[in-house]
Amino acid sequence: MTKKINRSRLFWIGVLGLFTAATSASLRAGVAGQLKGELFDALSAGGSGAGALTGEALGASFLGFALTLFVASPFLDLIGMRRMLIGAAGCFIAGTLLVIEAGALASGMNVFHLVWVGMLLCGIGWGAVEATINPMTTALYPDDKTSRLNRLHAWWPAGLVAGGLASALLGQIGLGWRGMLSLSLLLALGMLIFSAGSAFPLTERAASGISMRDMFAEIVKKPGFLIWFGAMFLTAATELAPGQWVDVALSHRVGMRGILLLVYVSLIMFVLRHFAGLLAHRLNNAGLLWLSSLLACGGLLMLSAAQSPLAAILAATVWGAGVCFMWPTMIASVAELYPRGGSWMIGLMGSAGALSIYLVLPKLGGLYDQARLELAGGATQLAALSPSALQLIEDRAASATFQSLALIPAVLLVVFGMVWRWNRKHSKTPQ
Repeated sequence: MTKKINRSRLFWIGVLGLFTAATSASLRAGVAGQLKGELFDALSAGGSGAGALTGEALGASFLGFALTLFVASPFLDLIGMRRMLIGAAGCFIAGTLLVIEAGALASGMNVFHLVWVGMLLCGIGWGAVEATINPMTTALYPDDKTSRLNRLHAWWPAGLVAGGLASALLGQIGLGWRGMLSLSLLLALGMLIFSAGSAFPLTERAASGISMRDMFAEIVKKPGFLIWFGAMFLTAATELAPGQWVDVALSHRVGMRGILLLVYVSLIMFVLRHFAGLLAHRLNNAGLLWLSSLLACGGLLMLSAAQSPLAAILAATVWGAGVCFMWPTMIASVAELYPRGGSWMIGLMGSAGALSIYLVLPKLGGLYDQARLELAGGATQLAALSPSALQLIEDRAASATFQSLALIPAVLLVVFGMVWRWNRKHSKTPQ
């Protein structure tokens, strides 16, 4: 006998999946400095390349996310939503354990390689969650998509808050980074149990009779999708890259844990995303994205100049208000413009965003390392610096890093400005 589909239960399973992915990402960001100091500093001369290694390791999760969305999204109905979420939980568990035990299982650069693979597995789990819950939610609530998707994605920043607070508070009582990462194992186990005992629907595309061939052909028929696909690279980098790097770059600089800034910004996002449905009816999507880019650019420039907790909080407020609507508004725009693209086009957007972070994070770490070397006068001089002198160098390197990152939303101002102007001149949205 076929189990009855419980919409409310499935929606909250989706919330748990996204919350698990976000908490895991936040915990990884929160322990990035400790991970760098314990495992990666010893792998490079004077720690001069440790920032790039940290960026590469953190970025591996985004590579796993991107590849999984790209491969799994069009075949969601063939794989099945239940199997996807069970597999996601398994990847979270295996990946986290591999990162935790990397130092005990290997030595030298093999430690980095194991951490990288562990982060990759966590990203695969995240990608499987994202590939499932978005089309699942549209199938469950076909007449309430915008509101339900925004409520769902409000739980991403909620997970960031939970992970950030956990890493900050537990760090104060002396719990090591391994213990902090272990917290995500409990959430992944709960996700596995609830998913295994539930019945799931077909995607809206499959239920409406649109073939996979027609879904794939939609990209060829509607080349305007490429504009949104390319813009997703930049919006994702603007939103997610600073969050993954903020603890490493700002902890010593502003006199507070950088991860607490991430918690504060995530709270702003959690609240504002509940009002996205109302704002979407009042503002054009392109106009909202243009305004978001303006605030994000200004916020990053302010972060580059922040020298106190108060200044950092003000800068984070501006940046957070800017990036708040980027990810869900990009996905919503594509879902509205290209409905026949189904889970494939939605998955491609997420894949583009994650691949962007995979490419940007190592570059960000490399810019930080390069700035430190140039300011110090070379690797030898950097290794010989006193703690106070090193902190000054790292402060100035952080400024240069965030200034470089602000160029990304500056480009978006041009892109969304052109789309916004086009939309205002034409009665129909570009296809």
